[in-house]
Amino acid sequence: MALLAGILLHYQATRSLAFDALDVAHPTLATYLVMAGFILNAAVPPLHAWLPDAYGEATFSGSVFLCAFTTKTAVYALCRGLPGLDLLVPLGVIMALYGVVYAVLENDCRRLLAYHIISQVGYMVAAVGLGDPGTPLGELAINGACAHAFAHILYKGLLFMGCGTVLHQTGESRFTHLGGLYARMPWTFVFTLIGGLSISAFPLFSGFVSKSMIVAAGFESHQLWVGFGLMLASSGTFLHTGLKVPYFIWFGARHASPAVWERARDPGWNMTAAMVITSALCVFIGCYTPYLYERLPFPVDYHPYTSYHLSETMQVLLFTALGFFLFLRYLVPEPTISLDLDWFYRRGGRAFLWLAQWPIRRLDEWVGRALPTQRVGAFDAGG
Repeated sequence: MALLAGILLHYQATRSLAFDALDVAHPTLATYLVMAGFILNAAVPPLHAWLPDAYGEATFSGSVFLCAFTTKTAVYALCRGLPGLDLLVPLGVIMALYGVVYAVLENDCRRLLAYHIISQVGYMVAAVGLGDPGTPLGELAINGACAHAFAHILYKGLLFMGCGTVLHQTGESRFTHLGGLYARMPWTFVFTLIGGLSISAFPLFSGFVSKSMIVAAGFESHQLWVGFGLMLASSGTFLHTGLKVPYFIWFGARHASPAVWERARDPGWNMTAAMVITSALCVFIGCYTPYLYERLPFPVDYHPYTSYHLSETMQVLLFTALGFFLFLRYLVPEPTISLDLDWFYRRGGRAFLWLAQWPIRRLDEWVGRALPTQRVGAFDAGG
């Protein structure tokens, strides 16, 4: 409805329905309504609760398709319609950090991955905000958003395949009911680890060559809080997706029941083949950057494999790993449910339901008073 209202107001002002870049230098109510429709689809907090609820409860294969089609359509629409809108920069950084915090707290591996989609899309939203059209920095940012969206489809789909395989084989996706499965599902662990290293922007994996473009655009825009905020989110990504997910499913204390342990095994050839292909693509894109860079909307003048970037990335990742193992006992998952911002509008939903039912209750009471009550004789024992 917000998007439709924005389209109608835009048409009233311009007499055109062409989907071109809107005038973000002088935004109107139509611009903000269109933006509201897109950012809800992108799961920007506080309008994000639909995403972990949907992805976390989808079928093990359905969640893989959701990775490709839902939030990425919003990123595409933002790149087309609102490049350079300054408001998107703080929203994107907030998303990147917000998703990381809730992912660290999550006990269900698929809900963890869903929350982390919010974090990863935050990079793309921030990049769109930095993407001032017609400038080298803007082109770098938009290229980063498109590259990261493409890489995200692959590595997040791979992660949902890995965790979905665990759910499909064992019937469990909660960390507190898993653990020690490496002996039973070694290949699933390897493929999921590749997805975790890719999403963590580890060198030679796909996330390294896409996420770094966005972080570089943040620093080159002289907005240091953007660059450092996204780097902090990157550290949190490695903490929970690169370390927490593999450790507490395949290693760590064994919490799996005997029934879960007996069911645990690597999947059939078709599921394995899907993970092999996606893993190979994650490594291929990370090692051979021209394949991805030549398909971006603007010419790319960016080289991720510099000594400075490699040393910077490895310092962040290795210190994050050190912190994980030093504070491991504080990171043990607990069987709790984290309250999210949807708590507030769920309360509003209950109030709306009560208000909607109020006339029906009044009508029911009026009918009860107006019509005489008739007694119906009881049936005998024989019916």
